[in-house]
Order: sequence, then structure tokens, then C-alpha cells
Amino acid sequence: MSISQGDTLPAVTIKTNGDNGPEDLDTGAFFKGRKVVLFAVPGAFTPGCSNTHMPGFVVNADALLEKVDAIACMAVNDAFVMDAWQKDQNAEHITMLADGNADFTRALGLELDASGFGMGPRSKRFAMIVNDGVVEYIGVDDKGVDKSSAETVLAQL
Repeated sequence: MSISQGDTLPAVTIKTNGDNGPEDLDTGAFFKGRKVVLFAVPGAFTPGCSNTHMPGFVVNADALLEKVDAIACMAVNDAFVMDAWQKDQNAEHITMLADGNADFTRALGLELDASGFGMGPRSKRFAMIVNDGVVEYIGVDDKGVDKSSAETVLAQL
């Protein structure tokens, strides 16, 4: 069963990049006491994610950050890939979350079987607004980037 509006995010340890490389990030602590936009992509550097989904959040970062404390992007990729993709996308205002083993994705119930594309388990494309760990909005896209776009999230704030 996937997470829905009103649910509390699970606390799972994933990775992010710190000053000295990958470091642990506890999702419970990360979302506690603040309002965060979290969006997830099936894979860093993939065409839809690099050409459409991420750019919307980069372009709208200032407008979003006027209404929330942080923007985070998650993918089932390692922290090194997420760091390289952040630099490639000029996404310095976005916290990159590496769910390399898909632990957080599975805990959210938002896994995608991309083995047909040779990509294994991935995250569905989604965006959510999380306030003090509680989901206020969630949009999951099976195709396209409608419910999870930066513009849709901005309209929900």
C-alpha cells in the first residue's frame, strides 16, 4: 500500500552528499519540524527526468522556497550519481537524496519495476508536500509529469 495524504513518512536511513562525500540521512529527522517539497524520479540522467522533471524544480526553486523550507529530489541511485546530476542540472538549491537500495521507496509503497528497461527497482515519479513529516499533498504520475511537476506542486502550496 502506498503512502497517502495525511500519512506520516517512515523513518529510513538513506544517503545524501555532504562536504566530504556520501553521508547518512535519517528521513524522520530530515522532514521533522519543517515544510519540504519532495519529488522523486525513476532515474538521474534519464531523458524525462533530466529534460522535464528536474528543470521545472530548478526554474521554480525561488518561488517554492518562498513557501517551503526545502526542496528535495530522490532517486534510486547512489549518492555519487545524485551529486553529479545535481551539478549537471544546476540544482544547488535542491537537496539530493540517494535511495540506492530503494529502502525509502519501498517504505513509501512507491516502487516501480523497471527491470524491463534493465534498470531494476526504481521509484515511481511523484511529488509531495510534507509538513513536519506528514504528507499534505501527493501526486504520482504513471506517465508524463503532470501530478508531480513543480508547477502543480506550487499550485498546491
